[in-house]
Amino acid sequence: MRQQATPAGTCPVNSWNEWDPLEEVIVGRLEGATIPPAHFTLTTRIPKPFAWLLKAVAQGWHYPKILVKAAQKQLDGFIRLLEAEGVKVRRPEATDFSRCFATPRWSSRGFCGACPRDGFLVIGDEIIETPMSWRCRYFEGFPYRALFKEYFRHGAKWTAAPKPQLLDALYESDYEVPKPGEPIRYQINDFEPVFDAADFLRCGRDIFYQLSNVTNRFGVDWLKRHLGDRFRFHEIESLCPDPMHIDSTFMFLAPGKMLVNPEWIDVERLPKILKSWDIIIAPAPDPYAESEMMAKFFSMCSKWISLNVLMLDERRVIVEKTQTSLIKVLEEHGLEPIPCAFASYLPFGGAFHCATLDIRRRGELRSYF
Repeated sequence: MRQQATPAGTCPVNSWNEWDPLEEVIVGRLEGATIPPAHFTLTTRIPKPFAWLLKAVAQGWHYPKILVKAAQKQLDGFIRLLEAEGVKVRRPEATDFSRCFATPRWSSRGFCGACPRDGFLVIGDEIIETPMSWRCRYFEGFPYRALFKEYFRHGAKWTAAPKPQLLDALYESDYEVPKPGEPIRYQINDFEPVFDAADFLRCGRDIFYQLSNVTNRFGVDWLKRHLGDRFRFHEIESLCPDPMHIDSTFMFLAPGKMLVNPEWIDVERLPKILKSWDIIIAPAPDPYAESEMMAKFFSMCSKWISLNVLMLDERRVIVEKTQTSLIKVLEEHGLEPIPCAFASYLPFGGAFHCATLDIRRRGELRSYF
């Protein structure tokens, strides 16, 4: 399919929600992916097999070639699918994340550039660089600079939230994952504003978010004040004992339609303005194929990464190929799922929504409530 061209004089960045027709997207890279340092912010909340990999293997090594090769094959297939559907695909620069770096108070190595959704939030014609709380991601935005300079020169706004210090004072060093019945607590406090963009979902003039192990109240307040009175913010209460990123808990699919994780969302406690929407309860995730067992074993994600779909418009949705139960449910609600194999990407931190940053969707700012 012919890809959409940007009309002369039009800002190349324009995205107000999760479902307007997708015209241009940035897709992450795997080159240079590095096993990050075993800081407790990673080892206490990611699945145990990957935490074992961090502790048992010398941090700073590149990911095992067998994992990279399988993930790269599926990433290439995902990119071909996007291009076949008429979407213009852009890529960050390939980067070696194994190099050591330091601030005056700490040192680290990098991680990878697989998930641009975490480090950047697009609101309309503005790209916002987020102040992520993992030290290994401190310079993760640099491979995108060439793209952002290009977008800026053609009319986009480009903002960076205050660069966090990431001192020990930010982290709750005695953190343990809450046991059933215990109150929620987080790895981070409100020492300074930090947030990942993947803890926010856009719905026109309304922005929905969750607090998590990477997003604190200070960070939400900074974003609210920065965006001003044009937007209304709504907190989604997650029942996940160790939350990180809203897009495996709650996803907007189209005006009036959303997909929720029944383990981590109490539908009765959703914001009142959502009560009139079609709330689609996600089925239990289907098991992965035997050929994906290594990727599953070393996955950085929960089983509910099945919800991490990407909308191409109000009907077409890219879904993990193995999730046949979810595909059926989406079809029953009038959507057109496009199956795509992507489970081998899980050791690098995400699925379709995580691996992309929508730069341009054909639409305008409006209220859906």
